[in-house]
Amino acid sequence: MYNFKFTVNLFFESNLINRFTILFERKTAITEMTEKEKAARGLLYNATYDKGLNDERDYCKALCYEYNQLHPAKIGERTALIQKLFGKTRGSFLIEPPFICDYGYNIEIGSNFFGNHNCIILDGAKVVFGDNMMIAPQCGFYTDGHPLDAERRNAGLEYAYPIKVGSNLWIGGNVVVLPGITIGDTTVIGAGSVVTKDIQFGVVAVGNPCRVIEITGGDKKF
Repeated sequence: MYNFKFTVNLFFESNLINRFTILFERKTAITEMTEKEKAARGLLYNATYDKGLNDERDYCKALCYEYNQLHPAKIGERTALIQKLFGKTRGSFLIEPPFICDYGYNIEIGSNFFGNHNCIILDGAKVVFGDNMMIAPQCGFYTDGHPLDAERRNAGLEYAYPIKVGSNLWIGGNVVVLPGITIGDTTVIGAGSVVTKDIQFGVVAVGNPCRVIEITGGDKKF
């Protein structure tokens, strides 16, 4: 006689074992990752006490220091240092010192990129800019965030989510762009904005939190 109850129980037990196996394998895989690998996958990682990441930040700080001490007329040397620091550059660019970033290799910029004084890019994750970028002074692009839970935060854990900024943008002074944000092409971000959510293509957005106040669609206006 067919034992339906036994078959159902066996099915659920089998599924439960499979789920525990998958969870165990995932936990083991995460445990075996380096802190840098965890960061690249958007997982919590320890940037504070990891020697490899500390060494990379120290190397980056040394290059930033060297860049910020260069005479303004030494354009060639400034260009070469940024190319050494960044993961990818394309075409012409100009970044006015002082400039600060965490790692450098996670930053990619397109052609005709201009970053004004006191630009800060905390690039625990990728930060990618398109072509024809204008960034006003005192702007920050922060991929890094910390747990709301104090115990994990005090243990040095953090996360890093990538930032993607399109082409033909103007970002006003004192703008802050938070982790995981995407900003579409031909958009203008008003001065003093804190960008907490994605901003679409072809708009003017301003405020804290940053909100769309006008849809231009990239049309020519004053």
